[in-house]
Amino acid sequence: MFDFVRNHTRLALGFMLLLIIPSFIFFGVQGYSRFTDASNTAVAKVDGQSISRAEWEDASKRYVDQLRRQNPTADLAAIDTPALRKETLEGMVRERVLLAAAEHEHLFPTAARMLRLFDSDPQFAGLRGPDGKISRDLLALQGMSPELFDQRLRQDFGVKQVLAGITQTVPAPASAASAALDAYLQRREVQVQRFEPAAYRARVNPSDADIDAYYKAHEAQFKAPEQARIEYVTLDLDALGKGVAIADADLRKAYADNAARYTAPEERRASHILVKAEKDAPAAERAKAKAKAEALLAEVRKNPQAFAELARKNSDDPGSASKGGDLDFFGRGAMVKPFEDTVFALKEGQISDVVETDFGYHIMTVTGVRGGQVRPFEEVRAELEAELRKAAAQKRWAETAEQFTNMVYEQSDSLQPVVDKLKLEKKTATVLRTPAPGSSGPLTSAKFLDALFGSDSVRNKRNTDAIEVAPNQLISAHIVDYQPARTLPLADVKDRVRERVADEQALAMARQEGQARLAAVRGGATEGLPAAVVVARNRPEGLSRELVDAALRADPGKLPAVQGVDLGAQGYAVLRVTQLLPREPVPGGDESLRQQVAQTWAAAEADAYVAALKKRYKAEIKAQALSSADAASASGR
Repeated sequence: MFDFVRNHTRLALGFMLLLIIPSFIFFGVQGYSRFTDASNTAVAKVDGQSISRAEWEDASKRYVDQLRRQNPTADLAAIDTPALRKETLEGMVRERVLLAAAEHEHLFPTAARMLRLFDSDPQFAGLRGPDGKISRDLLALQGMSPELFDQRLRQDFGVKQVLAGITQTVPAPASAASAALDAYLQRREVQVQRFEPAAYRARVNPSDADIDAYYKAHEAQFKAPEQARIEYVTLDLDALGKGVAIADADLRKAYADNAARYTAPEERRASHILVKAEKDAPAAERAKAKAKAEALLAEVRKNPQAFAELARKNSDDPGSASKGGDLDFFGRGAMVKPFEDTVFALKEGQISDVVETDFGYHIMTVTGVRGGQVRPFEEVRAELEAELRKAAAQKRWAETAEQFTNMVYEQSDSLQPVVDKLKLEKKTATVLRTPAPGSSGPLTSAKFLDALFGSDSVRNKRNTDAIEVAPNQLISAHIVDYQPARTLPLADVKDRVRERVADEQALAMARQEGQARLAAVRGGATEGLPAAVVVARNRPEGLSRELVDAALRADPGKLPAVQGVDLGAQGYAVLRVTQLLPREPVPGGDESLRQQVAQTWAAAEADAYVAALKKRYKAEIKAQALSSADAASASGR
């Protein structure tokens, strides 16, 4: 591509801001001195200062947004999970613990030290303006002022100092590194004979007595959960917007007012030949470059079909010369202005005069044009109508939400009045007191379910209050039929019980035969064992972790070693370790691996140190915060 013309320097340098303060990208820490109680509930506390729910929600949103930018096609439900929100909160606590330590240990650099760091560190060279100071324009691209940049950089240096004494001084003894590498890379030759329950299922036939005994011993496994068959109505912007009529005149006005939105940006494909001449080069040198460009232009005008070949041989733009000068399609703002103005003034196939820019002299031709078309009104009509209907619904939301809330409360014996009044749709569903893991939507909201299964709703069959389950979404429900949690009778679950008994009996038979085979192999009866395979932790060759761990635990001084390995529900295995083999050579040798071991060791030491700091500064995550993360996910937040 045209590296000299595409003006992305500031954007690239701006991205450096994210690289130099990685600790604060996700969590938005604003400084130890600002750890103040917010107006809403505290979800964690560090050194006597609270992390508010609003801060947590904001940090989680930023984290999710970043992950979505990295993977735009990812499913939001798969990203925005309780586990991720817990991870975000734990990360916030860690950062604030480190900031608290830096504050108490006076590790934040002074203003003079900050100035020396900024002036001397080469990684900041691209952030300095001609006067040697921070470029305000560059910081503005990242939404930061010089003061905020200074604050975040100061925090970053302080936090690094907290851990530097641990991560940069942890020794990694050769013996420890060698033991760690052996545990991961050492190879062993093994024979494995498996005894899987599936092979014994045909040989078991549970009796009625077996089934009855299992049922009585495991009644808790056969309980029907608390549930209710309900009628419910939801009020949201979509429901409210359905009753809004949009006049044709309003649609056409909105179309005219937003014409730019429905116009595809014009893009041009161009090729060029650059004769390089820096803007501060001597006049004679620039004159010589211009003369060369004019000579090339004359050749192009004589034979326009030779443009690509002339570009390959003569252009000083390394990004496009090999492509015959082709720059692909680009829109306005991608090139420096003289270049852009010329390209967008040319017709397709037309060749420009010599054009001067700060990079030298160019000859350009336009090879393609696309965009600039306006989508017709009828094509965007439905889109416009949905937007105007949503806007109208938002204006009516507060008033209608109050009506909804009042009616479901004041006429609590039925939802029909609010359905008739607000033209809503009444729906039916069967809901559980505890929703299935991973389920979402308004009917799984913890707040809604608490109200639904409350005594007033269950005993008196009254409407629940209007519950806000998401922004601009209210729900109220009415129980039609209620079923408490109860043990299902054996007759209803007998087939399920039989399957479980058969599974247990097959597993017991597999273990019994496996243990008998273990005794025989230990006695020397090795005939019939499968062929040996060579395994290591980094190359399990299809063996389960339990089998690989057992193989690596065998005493290498007492080979062959025979062990029985209980594989849980997968059955039993007889494992015979026959030979110890040296580690395979790895690319780069053991030294690079030892460095990785040292880094892992240092990371473990740092984690232990942070755990100690959490105790020192009384870091605490409120139990209700973690439970509310699950509730928020269930409500489809």
